[in-house]
Amino acid sequence: METPIESNLLLDRLPKHLKQFVKPQLYSDYTPINQAVWRYVMRRNVSYLSSVAHSSYLEGLKKTGLEIDSIPNMYGMNRILKEIGWAAVAVDGFIPPNAFMEFQAYNVLVIASDIRQLEHIEYTPAPDIIHEAAGHAPIIANPEYAEYLRRFGEIGCKAISSSLDIDMYEAVRLLSILKEAEDTPHSEIEAAEKKVTDLQNNMGELSEMAQIRNLHWWTVEYGLIGTIENPKIYGAGLLSSIGESAWCMTNNVKKIPYNISAAFQNFDITKPQPQLYVTPDFAYLSMVLEEFAHKMALRTGGLLGIQKLIHSKAIGTIELSTGIQISGLFSNVIEHEGKPIYIQTTGKTALSYREKELVGHGTLYHSKGFGSPIGKLKGINLAIEDMSPRDLRAYDIYESEKVTLEFEGNIIVSGEIITGSRNLRGDIILIRFANCTVTHNDTTLFKPEWGTYDMAVGKKVISAFSGPADIDSFDLITPISSCHTKKQKITKEREELELLYQTIRNLREGKKSKFSINTIFEMLKNNHPNDWLLSVEILELLQKKKNNELVLLVLNHLEILKQNRPEVAPLIKAGVELIL
Repeated sequence: METPIESNLLLDRLPKHLKQFVKPQLYSDYTPINQAVWRYVMRRNVSYLSSVAHSSYLEGLKKTGLEIDSIPNMYGMNRILKEIGWAAVAVDGFIPPNAFMEFQAYNVLVIASDIRQLEHIEYTPAPDIIHEAAGHAPIIANPEYAEYLRRFGEIGCKAISSSLDIDMYEAVRLLSILKEAEDTPHSEIEAAEKKVTDLQNNMGELSEMAQIRNLHWWTVEYGLIGTIENPKIYGAGLLSSIGESAWCMTNNVKKIPYNISAAFQNFDITKPQPQLYVTPDFAYLSMVLEEFAHKMALRTGGLLGIQKLIHSKAIGTIELSTGIQISGLFSNVIEHEGKPIYIQTTGKTALSYREKELVGHGTLYHSKGFGSPIGKLKGINLAIEDMSPRDLRAYDIYESEKVTLEFEGNIIVSGEIITGSRNLRGDIILIRFANCTVTHNDTTLFKPEWGTYDMAVGKKVISAFSGPADIDSFDLITPISSCHTKKQKITKEREELELLYQTIRNLREGKKSKFSINTIFEMLKNNHPNDWLLSVEILELLQKKKNNELVLLVLNHLEILKQNRPEVAPLIKAGVELIL
């Protein structure tokens, strides 16, 4: 059964290329063991994090309505999140970084709706509902932090990737799925880990997306706040990991004052982090984000920005000084004295102004690419965009005139002007030519027989960013990753164990059961000797019922489990301490 998602304006305005990642939350798929895992983590978190988490966390738990005893459903979360200006959607594990950040820009929290296995209760490399709902949701109730998150998404989704970033995303997604899935052969995990390591060692210079993803990791996911000597937790990865939330408070983890250098500190999702960054307050996060944004091609443009787009091999946009925006797959740039003097796209291209496609200049018209000079005319101090009507007439930039425009760097445009398009300020942003030839030295860039030539007007590139200027210009529906999260296997043994968990849950909620607690405990010991969490739940129930005799038997069984399974001994110890 699918849990309906209450619609609101935030979800309604999501573009279709983001909606493709949204999946229904199949609430009925959550098993009694899943519910017990959620409950154990939440009970420990509320108990422990009350002393080490930022004050906004516990306040946010109340505001967002997250319950300790039950996995949240998306319907309830959206109803409550709407009151603080946010919404939530369910997705399948990791989604591409730029899509993840764009969701944030729309004030939408992305929640991987699967939940970690009991075997990975302390930490999972795969995003899950504990990490997303219990980690991210409460802290966004703090308005200062929520604005940082929104702004981060707004800037981050414009970051330019390298062609290797998508390979890294797919490799990390596969590794997280394999490590979380039960019974994955060790050889498959080793092969996936090797692929991630090999990619990490051969990424070359970090792309903007890789850098801003690092900033996201060391703040939103694994951030500390306060002082080096007395930090508090606010990062969702720490808030949702009962293992790392304690580990990070020890001297084993190096604490570093947060600054922009964190953009160059890579991370390994499969291991506890050896160092963490501490911000003095949430406002400082925004300061560093703006400092980083000032270094992005989004704000610097220029030759380097175009080169980044070419290297990305993905749809991107440049904006010229007149405001005209060219979106497409950039394939070439001609430079002169460190400046771009001609740009070329390949395939579908769209021209826009202020993020709205210019009428008649969509991908159907510019289906085979677009090229245009950039810069000033040779020997003339005045750029075309700065010319008055009288200046334009003096240089024959006038309808029906045959003109030869020689740009700096020897780009020459010769043809008959058909017409020009202006922006709202009256500046010419586009000139259309008939019978046009465009050359650079001995190279012909455009021939008359190719049809009408459209020349973008602008003396410099002021911005370059990932994606199209107008999201409706391109079909951005991309194939969803071929690797999907794997469901737990259903066996007769597991079905019986799930039934025992459900029975204890029913008894705790005051419902009738045909099995007594004693019977359930005997079935557990005899048929499922390695399970530990249900014994902790039974102990809690017995403690409330004052059944001291059976309490001792359960405690003795847990002691045996601690000896036989030392890897879960700390979990058992912590669970018992919550009860006794």
